[in-house]
Parts: sequence; structure tokens; C-alpha cells
Amino acid sequence: MSDQFEPVIPSSGWAVAHLMLRAIPGIGSGTDVARALRVFDEAAPENQVRAFSVVGGRADLGFMLVAPNLHDLDIAVKGVMSGPVEAEYTYLSITEESEYRATEDDERARLVELGESDVEGKLAEWNERIAHYRQMRVTPDVPVRKLICFYPMSKRRDGDDNWYALSFEERKALMMGHGTLGRKYAGRVTQLITGSTGLDDWEWGVTLFSDDLAALKEIVYEMRFDEVSARFGEFGEFFIGLMMEPAQALQRAGIPA
Repeated sequence: MSDQFEPVIPSSGWAVAHLMLRAIPGIGSGTDVARALRVFDEAAPENQVRAFSVVGGRADLGFMLVAPNLHDLDIAVKGVMSGPVEAEYTYLSITEESEYRATEDDERARLVELGESDVEGKLAEWNERIAHYRQMRVTPDVPVRKLICFYPMSKRRDGDDNWYALSFEERKALMMGHGTLGRKYAGRVTQLITGSTGLDDWEWGVTLFSDDLAALKEIVYEMRFDEVSARFGEFGEFFIGLMMEPAQALQRAGIPA
């Protein structure tokens, strides 16, 4: 149990594990998997489990686990892997704020440029919204939608297309435009971007939630024309899942829970 160990909690953010699993038929039930997930979910109020059936054949089922305490996450992952499953793909990351976020000065300048008559009033509203947004990035309440999409990505470091050779101001300007494009899908797609530099093989994990498969395709397609993706983006495998309760995901994969 994790209470036998001193908690290992990041100074900022929560740990996140994505597990894409293949069912191994005929060697047991999913009782231990379901129990491990239930114990994990109940171990701390911040711990979260999102289960899904992977569509398309790359895996049978998947879990997204979120926890402040790395011991909780580690025990849950090992509990899941003790069941009749094998890992097709796993990913470790951490929730984080974007380093390219707009500042209050940025927003004030934008409002002035637009000719807004009540700059301070609009700025107060903006500060309230952005505080909520930042909190949801670092300590998220992971959405429950019909669909989940996960993929890892990195920024290119190749000759003239070296993201890290750009100045911070250049990178911030590009990311601000990239974010504006993504916000066109507000209400249709919810995204959670987690950091993984030094934690896994890519630099970020991107998790998208939606009720519409077409919306997932459209947002990724449209954003690839943006310079941030077209010039600097590198992408790993994509996984699409139908979100459901853990017992349902196990059952659909042929693992009686």
C-alpha cells in the first residue's frame, strides 16, 4: 500500500499514465485489475481513472490514470499489469501550465488595440477565466466524454527547423496563434496537454476528449496547417477510445471482471 511509503508528489502538477493494453484470453479474469483500479481511485480524492475500449485494433482497452502521489500511480499500474493483459503502449507524463501563456500585460495590450472602453473590467473577467484555465491544466478534473484520443508529440530540432533555436518571444507568438486556432473547437473538443520531457520518449502527451469523432479528426487536421505543427511538429502513434466504466472496458476486451 502507498501509505507504507513517504509520498512522492511533484512540486507542481500531477503524474499521468496512459496504458494501451492487449487482452490475453483464457488466463484469468479481470477481478484483480478492477480491484487495483478501485483501490487507486479511493486512495486519494485527486486520483482519477478513465477507461476506454481502443477502436481500430492497435490495442483492446486502455486506461488513463492521474495521481499526485507517484506511489499510488505505480501501484495501480502494476496492479493492472498483473491481470490478463500485456502492454501495447504506455506513456508517463505530468500535468503542467504552458510556458507560453498570455500575461496580463498581453491581454491589456490586446484590449487597448481593440479599442475596448472598459479595459480594467474586461481584464478582471479575463483574470478570472485564466485562473480557472491554469488550475485545470495543473490539477485537472479529467473530462468524461464519449471519445478519447491520445498521441505523443515533440518539437523538431533539425537545421533551420529547430524549435529550440528560436527566441522565447518567437516561440510564444507562434504558440499564441496555435492556441487561438485550437480554441475554435471549444465545446466540441477538450484537450489536456501533459509534459514528458525527461519522463518518456516524447516531449508532450496530448489527450483530446469529444463526443464527435469528426471533431477529433478536424482539429488535428486543421492545426497541422499551422506553422507550429507544419514546420516544427513531430507526432507519435494515435489511439482512439470509446470511454466507459472500467468493468465495461474489460468485458468488451473479453476479460470478465
